[in-house]
Amino acid sequence: MEHAQTIPERPEGEESGARRPRGRRRTVLLISAAAVLGVLAGTVTGYAIQYDRAPTPLPPLAQEKIDQPKPQAPNESTSTRTINAGRWDTTEDGLAKLLIEAPAGAQVRSSGSQSLDEFAADYYKQPGGGLASQIDHGVRRIAALEWAQDDRNFVTIRLFQYRDRSGADWYQHAHGYLDTKEYMGNPGKDLPGVPADFGHLWVASEQREKAGYLPTKWARVVARRGGIVMEIEYMNNRGVVDENDVAEIAKRQWERL
Repeated sequence: MEHAQTIPERPEGEESGARRPRGRRRTVLLISAAAVLGVLAGTVTGYAIQYDRAPTPLPPLAQEKIDQPKPQAPNESTSTRTINAGRWDTTEDGLAKLLIEAPAGAQVRSSGSQSLDEFAADYYKQPGGGLASQIDHGVRRIAALEWAQDDRNFVTIRLFQYRDRSGADWYQHAHGYLDTKEYMGNPGKDLPGVPADFGHLWVASEQREKAGYLPTKWARVVARRGGIVMEIEYMNNRGVVDENDVAEIAKRQWERL
């Protein structure tokens, strides 16, 4: 007698393997969604509360005072604000402060910052072209000092600050026209006390004479230091220029930079 094959019955209460995981995933998703919503709600609530509160000051640093290195070469332009050897870039406190003082007894005609258009109108024969050239080469600021002394000698010092050294180099070497007879009539010479190729001094070879006026004679100094060019115009209305006087003024201004 053959025995009939029996099929094991599923234990009571057990569901099929295809349905149980689906229920578990659904439960996990519901719990995860609730957690995300809870975090989001907490964040929004916390932000709303913090938005209405006054700012809370941060606690002081453990080391409130940081030691500053002592300047290696202190002078009147040196401060504790330092970027190199305890020194700032001297132009950060204003270009006009780098101008030297007029000599004792001199009559100061003007001193301080000068606008670019004012300079161009006073300096160039064609102000528009001169102004455009300065702007193209990155001029930033101009400062000027003008004085008269003994009713004979008249001095104007200008400082030009450029965006970088390339602009300053351009202006330093833009004075080749001074060699011509119309201006100084000679190639000039290196400026004493200034590294070669960084400064030049011209004294006019001849007087300028005009009917009804005293004879005049001119000198010019141009020198570059970093992104700054200093230019000095010296005029004597007796037709005599002491080159040593011009060089001394230039030396003072160069050292001030």
